[in-house]
Amino acid sequence: MGLTWKNWVLTALLGAAAASGLTTLILLLAEATSVLLPADTKFGIVFDAGSSHTSLFVYRWPAGKENSTGVVSQALACRVRGPGISSYASNPAQAGESLQGCLEEALALIPEARHQETPMFLGATAGMRLLSQKNSSQAGDIFAAVSRVLGQAPLDFWGAELLAGQDEGALGWITINYVLGMLIKYSFSGEWIRPLEGTLVGALDMGGASTQITFVPGGPILDKSTQATFRLYGSEHRVYTHSYLCFGRDQMLTRLLARLVESSPGPLVRHPCYHSGYWTRLSPATLYESPCVHTTPPPDLAWNLTVEGTGNPGACVSAIRGLFNFSSCEGRRHCAFDGVYQPPVRGRFYAFSNFYYTFYFLNLTSKQPLATVNATIWEFCQRPWKQVEASSPGQDRWLQDYCASGLYILTLLREGYGFREETWPDIEFHKQAGGTDIGWTLGYMLNLTGVIPAEVPARWRAQSYGIWAAGVVFAGLTLLATLGAVAVHLLRPRG
Repeated sequence: MGLTWKNWVLTALLGAAAASGLTTLILLLAEATSVLLPADTKFGIVFDAGSSHTSLFVYRWPAGKENSTGVVSQALACRVRGPGISSYASNPAQAGESLQGCLEEALALIPEARHQETPMFLGATAGMRLLSQKNSSQAGDIFAAVSRVLGQAPLDFWGAELLAGQDEGALGWITINYVLGMLIKYSFSGEWIRPLEGTLVGALDMGGASTQITFVPGGPILDKSTQATFRLYGSEHRVYTHSYLCFGRDQMLTRLLARLVESSPGPLVRHPCYHSGYWTRLSPATLYESPCVHTTPPPDLAWNLTVEGTGNPGACVSAIRGLFNFSSCEGRRHCAFDGVYQPPVRGRFYAFSNFYYTFYFLNLTSKQPLATVNATIWEFCQRPWKQVEASSPGQDRWLQDYCASGLYILTLLREGYGFREETWPDIEFHKQAGGTDIGWTLGYMLNLTGVIPAEVPARWRAQSYGIWAAGVVFAGLTLLATLGAVAVHLLRPRG
């Protein structure tokens, strides 16, 4: 009788274990939802080797991509100590060594497990373009030295190369429209959407050696050499873009001073764009080292020059106009200056880099009317040098040049690009947008992510909480029934 009872209990426990186990299995499979875990983070590094300095930017984006383009954000901005790499023509090795400090900051930020797959690129802009024209051998030595240093880093080095002016302008346009949410943005419904094309913003960039204008014109682009085409987030974009070499701030100042030297009868040069009371001495040879100064220095300029400011904004504007060839556009439609084709400006524009730095110093970044901007710059130019120095301590390096820079920007925007009083309010002056520095580097990284393979996110099965809890209960019952059956089996008398 006892044996029969124990067999009955064993059979019942085994049956309960089988039933609860089967129920647990059904709960695990039923109502399960396939979910994607959050994608891993990828990183990219871009060096912006400009004419006056070099900056490093680290960008990051989720490994999964939206319509084949990464959703990129800025993780680090580091300004390299020293001048631009084109300044190291006589010591190329130092150009590479100058990048080490910022490179180490980037390596510390990016997880070590991601180092080998992180792309790194160095793009050199107008400063190296000018050096390449002047001495291609020296430019090649600098690129070789930079590549040696960056190639030794535990990263995926994509190379160091010269960035075309058209690419610089177009990539800056991408950056602005991306950070403003004009290319793609996240909706309240939890979806990525693309705004209407009419909301896209134009880009005005000015470095030390070149200046760029990029925008979507109202009609077809007649000169295809000024058209840039690219595809982002599933949409194709066509923009007008042109880069003017030698029209950046630093080269403009050099060209302006060279013209004044040529028109001066002796070693004393009166500079209408410098404040009255300001003076400096310089060697004329430094002016004619620039590839943007195409004239030969007069033979009687062996001695140092004395440059005195006169604080005459009217004469300054006249001298600045001499840097432009407006006559080449006479009788031609859709022409900016120097014979360059340009459709009429259209829509909103973001002006950055030296556009912003100059107008920020002059307190003109709050969308003031054109008349106010003009009056403010003229009043500043007429201030005595001692008054300017006293009101702006710590600005010694560029202080004497803000008058010329301000009037130059006005001349370029109004007479060159064709902005009028009614379209002037469409220009906004910014350094950053959405916490991201404005420039070509982010646009480059967005373009770059289009060719970096997206990782496949991990896929898991998930249930609702109620089903999960029931599964845990039945799994526990299965375990108890199984343990009970084992105990009965061990206590059962052996035959």
